[in-house]
Amino acid sequence: MAHILVIDDDRDLLKMIAQALKAKYQLTLMDNVKDLDRNHLSKYDLLILDVMMPDKNGFEFLRENRYSIDAPVLFLTARDFEEDKLEGFASGADDYITKPFSIKELRARVEAHLRREQREKHIRLIDAPIECDLIQKKFFVNQLPIALTVSEFEICLFLLRHRGQVFAKEDIYTSVYGFDALGDSQTSITERIKQIRNKFEKYQVNPIQTVWGVGYQWQIEHL
Repeated sequence: MAHILVIDDDRDLLKMIAQALKAKYQLTLMDNVKDLDRNHLSKYDLLILDVMMPDKNGFEFLRENRYSIDAPVLFLTARDFEEDKLEGFASGADDYITKPFSIKELRARVEAHLRREQREKHIRLIDAPIECDLIQKKFFVNQLPIALTVSEFEICLFLLRHRGQVFAKEDIYTSVYGFDALGDSQTSITERIKQIRNKFEKYQVNPIQTVWGVGYQWQIEHL
């Protein structure tokens, strides 16, 4: 069953959309974007997004998050201006539904987009402004790729998955290279984390902090 996220500050409209779609689709309904966890954006099969919202308009929200969304985005708008549609499509929208709309139109557009959806999927871990694409095996800062080596990527991924926890160099080394790996774990991890920091420093962030006498932890510091 397709999972659809609907965001609109009009709660009566949310109820109407729920009545129209709940028999066929799994729904998550929200009346604002500030409570949305960006880490969950990739799990939805389609988004229905209001343009005019008090905290942040739909265009701005989509521009900030489009790279983390692997699904069609349908804007709901009370205005039928060409400029609005052009801005929406430039932000990454797939379609528009102009208010007021009929239940039949809503169902038809949703079904059509889900039926022909074939875009490449991503699975992302997000700790803004850093994102990790688990399929491409790449890290990004503000959607710009970071050129990490395989071992640097694995170190970052391990620490990001366990952000907030502190790990000794030996633990990090084992997680990346395995128990049977040969080498100096102290020197190897120290040098690789130094290189990781240098690469992220270009984007004014340092994601890995030293906990003196213990090890390292993932905690973003803005430089």
